[in-house]
Amino acid sequence: MADFDLIAIGGGSGGLAVAEKAAQLGRRAAIVEAGELGGTCVNNGCVPKKIMWYAANLAQATRDAPGFGVQARLEGIDWPGLVERREGMIDNINRFWNGHAENLGIEVIRGFGRMADAHTVEVNGQRYTAEHIVLAPGGEPIVPPVPGADLGITSDGFFELTERPERVAVIGAGYIGVELAGMLRSLGSEVTLAAIEERALARFDPIVSETLTHQLEADGVHLQLPCKVEKLEQTDDGIALCSDEGCVGHYDTVIWAVGRKPRTAELGLDAAGVETAADGTVPVDAYQDTGVAGVHAIGDITGQAALTPVAIAAGRRLAERLFTERTDRHLDYENIPTVVFSHPPAGAVGLTEPEARERFGDQAVTIYETRFSAMRYALAEHKPETAMKLVCAGDDEKVVGLHMIGDAVDEMLQGFAVAVKAGLTKADFDDTVAIHPTSSEELVTLKTPRED
Repeated sequence: MADFDLIAIGGGSGGLAVAEKAAQLGRRAAIVEAGELGGTCVNNGCVPKKIMWYAANLAQATRDAPGFGVQARLEGIDWPGLVERREGMIDNINRFWNGHAENLGIEVIRGFGRMADAHTVEVNGQRYTAEHIVLAPGGEPIVPPVPGADLGITSDGFFELTERPERVAVIGAGYIGVELAGMLRSLGSEVTLAAIEERALARFDPIVSETLTHQLEADGVHLQLPCKVEKLEQTDDGIALCSDEGCVGHYDTVIWAVGRKPRTAELGLDAAGVETAADGTVPVDAYQDTGVAGVHAIGDITGQAALTPVAIAAGRRLAERLFTERTDRHLDYENIPTVVFSHPPAGAVGLTEPEARERFGDQAVTIYETRFSAMRYALAEHKPETAMKLVCAGDDEKVVGLHMIGDAVDEMLQGFAVAVKAGLTKADFDDTVAIHPTSSEELVTLKTPRED
């Protein structure tokens, strides 16, 4: 008899979710984790990032306050105090998960887990067996192999900073890069954003990427786009960032934000017969199954929508499929909403305009969009633009994509994501009574298609 019904390798969002659901269904579950429970999201990702984002927003709100008659002045940022309180909150979350796992009867095996075979995990020299093993180790930041790369830090290193850096270069203009650049600038740092792309968030719909790129520049972020970083050098004036066109500048801190890679290299997957792709990800089918019976994979290592809620949803559905009669239970990866906590925040669900045109053809796609300054900034000198786009397809104008950037779009997207997931049409949006005065009402009052 196996030691457990399910072992999750990794105690992050996906591993916790699948083990929690299995335990709730009365199964013997274990989690193998070398670090703190919660994984990247809790310890050096989503949660601490959002705290820093709120701090940055409050700093900007203080600058905006006099325009609304509120006599406030930003006298500085207590970075050490902010970090101390942030870490205290994370400690509370860690304690919650430790207690929650214990209450559910989940065994937490401390150490780094390696596959010994398809049903066996080895941790610190001891072997544990299970009918089902779920690979959920998450990912880690990429540091490119360029000279002087170790002079830079990653997003993990950002959360280890005990003082606010004065001069910062952020290399990479994806999710992490634009989030770090925006919050550091709002908190008072001089920031340069360098990336090989021509725009920030280049993979997003153009209305988002173009608006954010403009706003970053308007907020005083020095943009080096495109820029191929060739090396970092330590000089008397700080760390020099050198591109193929010469020295871009000198900085106190350089942050690599060029992407993440799956933590699969040391999992011993060969011993279990589990294949990986060239980029290290583990291919899975629609049910999170690898090519080996009893071995499953969820979260970032699958290369599918590397988002915390995706790992959680996939893990819960996997446990329900394995241990209940719901044998067809699995996650639908279509129309997954996502938010970037940039300044201002951006959000998207569904197809971008270029993707929709490629799928349905130009004649079948109708675009509705709007740009305006949100009331939040009506009396402030600082006026970031809000931009919204509905991508509709077919004669019935089904909404197949929704893209937004601006004040509060991070909160309004969740409800509209339900509408897109439900397959609603532009007429359904139009038939919804607006809430006034809000920014979100623009999405149900768009009247005229864009003329191209």
